[in-house]
Parts: sequence; C-alpha cells; structure tokens
Amino acid sequence: MSATQAEPVTNTGLAYRSGGYRNYVIISLMLLYTLNFIDRILIGVVAQPIIEEFKLQDWQFGLLSGFGFALMYTVMGIPIARLAERMNRVKIIAASVILWSLMTAMCGIAGSFIALLVFRIGVGIGEAGLTPAANSIISDYFPPRSRARAIAIYTMGITLGGVLANAFGGPITELFSWREAFLALGVPGVIFGVIFLFTVEEPPRGYADPPTATKPRKMGIAETVRELSAKRSFWINMIAAALVAFVGYGVSNFQVAFFQRVHEMSISEVTLQIAVPLGLAASVGAFFTGYLTEKMSGRYPNVVAWLPGVMLIICVPLYWIGFTTDSVPFALTALLFAAVLHYGYLGAQYTICQGVASPQSRATAVALFLFIVNLIGYGCGPLVMGIASDMLMSANLASSQFAAELTSQICKGRPEDLIATLGAAKAGACLTASAEGLRWSMIYIVGIFFIAGGLYIFACKTLQKDLVAKMN
Repeated sequence: MSATQAEPVTNTGLAYRSGGYRNYVIISLMLLYTLNFIDRILIGVVAQPIIEEFKLQDWQFGLLSGFGFALMYTVMGIPIARLAERMNRVKIIAASVILWSLMTAMCGIAGSFIALLVFRIGVGIGEAGLTPAANSIISDYFPPRSRARAIAIYTMGITLGGVLANAFGGPITELFSWREAFLALGVPGVIFGVIFLFTVEEPPRGYADPPTATKPRKMGIAETVRELSAKRSFWINMIAAALVAFVGYGVSNFQVAFFQRVHEMSISEVTLQIAVPLGLAASVGAFFTGYLTEKMSGRYPNVVAWLPGVMLIICVPLYWIGFTTDSVPFALTALLFAAVLHYGYLGAQYTICQGVASPQSRATAVALFLFIVNLIGYGCGPLVMGIASDMLMSANLASSQFAAELTSQICKGRPEDLIATLGAAKAGACLTASAEGLRWSMIYIVGIFFIAGGLYIFACKTLQKDLVAKMN
C-alpha cells in the first residue's frame, strides 16, 4: 500500500462526499437522535400512570427518570468516546442504537420500581454511545462554516423525539397501558441501527477542517483536559448548558403529569394538545436559531453564544405565565413562545464545544462536556424537581384542614383508589396538594434560566480567542 493510500487525506477545508450524501448522513444521524430521545422522554410521557401504579413519591420518579438513567449515561460516555477516537464510529453508533432500543422494550415488562430502574440504566448505557461519535463524524463531513446548521439539524432529534414520544406514547398508554408504549416505541430502533450500519461511510478524521487547523493525531484524555483547560469559553458553555439541561429535563419529565394534575386532562389530551405542539415549537427554535446563527456569524462572530443567552432570559417570564394561569389555551400560547426561545441553545452548546477543541480531541471533548451536562442536568434536574414537588406538596397538606391525617405517602395512588379509601374530601385535598406542589416547583426552578443566559453572554469575552477555526 502506498503512503497516499495508507494516510487518508485530512485538513482539506472541504466538505466530505457529495451534498446529497451528506444530507443523507445528517438526516440519518438526526433520525437516530430522534429515536434516542423517544426512548429517553417516553418515561416522562407515562409518568403519572407509573407513579400511580407503583405509588411512588415524585422524588422516586425523579430518580427513575433522571439519575438512574443519567449515572451510567455519563459514566459510560467518556470510555465510549475514547473508543470513538480510535475505532469505527459508525459501528459504535449502530451497536449503541440496538442496545438502548432493546432495553427500552424491556421496560415494558418491568414488574417493580427496581426492575424498571435497572432497565433504564441499560437504556443509559446504550444512549451514551451516540452523541460523542455523531459529533465527531459531523465535524469530518462538514467544514466549520456549515457545522452550526448541520448540528442544528442533528439536534432537532431532541425535540422531534419528544414530539413522537408524546404523539404515540400518550394514545398507546390510554388505549392499552404504559407497558405497551415502551414495547411499541423501543423495537423500531433495532431496525434503524442495522440500516445505519450498512449505509453510512466512516469519514477520514479531520477531513473538513481547514489546512491551518491542527493535524489529527492521537491524544490521551489527560492531554485533552490540558488542552481544554486553557479554553475558558468551553467551561462557561458547559456550566450554562448544564443549568439549561437541569431546568429542561426537570420540567419535561413532569410536564405531562403537571397538566394531568393541575388541569385534570387525560394523558392523550395532554400529549396531543400540549406536548406535541410544544415539541414542534422547540424544533422550530433549534433549527431557526442555527440558521440565524449561520447567517449572522459573518457580521457578528459571537452570535453563537449571545443569541441563545438573550433567548433564555426572555423565555423565563413566558414559562411563569404558562405555569401560573388556569387557562389551558393561554398556558399553551405562553409555553409555545417559551419553547421556541428555550431550545435555541441546542446548536450553540455543541458548536462551541466542537469549535474550541482540536480535531483529534473532539469526541472526548464532547464526552467530557456531556458528562457534566447530563450528570447535573439529567441526573439532578428531575430528582430536584421531584424533591421540591414533594416538599411543597407536604407544605400544602400541612396547611390544609386534614393536616393531622394526611401525608404525601398516604396521598399516593390512583384518584379513584384515593376516593374509595379516604373519601372525596380528603382525596380532593391530596390531589390539590400534589398539583400545587408540582406547579410551584416548576415556577421556582425555571428561574435558573436567568443565570444560564447570562453565562452564554459572558462566554463571548473569550470565544474568538478559544476557537480552533473561525466560524465565519
């Protein structure tokens, strides 16, 4: 084999393969990311039936939907990313998709809280393999000027996954049960994983980077950390994204339950009338912000950081309106605008993360980034939301006329069972306390977006200095 054949071409500054094929690759990755979030978000869609069947406290559900999943998701992310620096990334992605899809289907046969927790941990292990490898592949297919839009398309999977999880998960649960929802939405991922394996080509590492960028070479994890330690914007971006994820995952995992408790809607009414429109609005926000960032980057080099920062700050009062009003249409209107603004940060977090890392360290950089973001965001967000909800529920019960008789544990179960056991008056006090506890926990926690937005704006101070290749 010749030297030319042995060493693939890198640092051309050009896009890899044809435009049509690149579109196929990015759409394929977006579809896999969509499946990723269908399986991840589904548990939030069926939150209330699971809480009622197993008589869980909200903090227990927060552990199930958040920390139980996130722990292995974050722990496995870094070693899998290290494999992605050396091994075929397409194979890693395909194996990951198949694993998490099988574990999702297994959730449907769980007979206890512990069994469901174990299967959710399995989902977390599988999903850890997608994003670091996917981000690395995207950077090799697309040159710097096109990455913001490509990553924005990829991250649309987050919101589209939420839409589909709600659109199918809610009606399936109402027609059958939450168990059938896990089975029906888990199995298709196995098929998509196999298709991806045989149709997507592994690109040369560093191919799309400009000639002035650092040539790809192997870097140890210690080297990667040392490289990133000098990039202040990387760490600011990471903290900001972690705070956004903390709020976002906390809210999204209890969103369907919120409308069921506060507005007394059925699960299919919530998913189809509320959750699906909100998911579509979030997709619009993610794509539009990525498109706007690409168009404005020539004139405003730091737009990738300050635009999502401003949008996060503006969305807070809209969320407050949505959570406090007793009018469902008014709540939906406010939350739609809030979702568009909220999810504009998605492309920014990955674009900044990749932009400040050298080609040989990108997968590891993304894994380190996701380790913190998901541990704080996904791991702690739903858990803290659940704890806050339980505490505020207990406070509400303590101020009720049945304070001496009712506790949060006594108040757990299906509404019809509570009425049969406690009587209509006490059951009503339980349901009101549960609803108001969740409502005010969401109102308090969403205020954290003010801090996250400010951090994104602050990252502008060092962003241009930290970038490996300019985005304009």
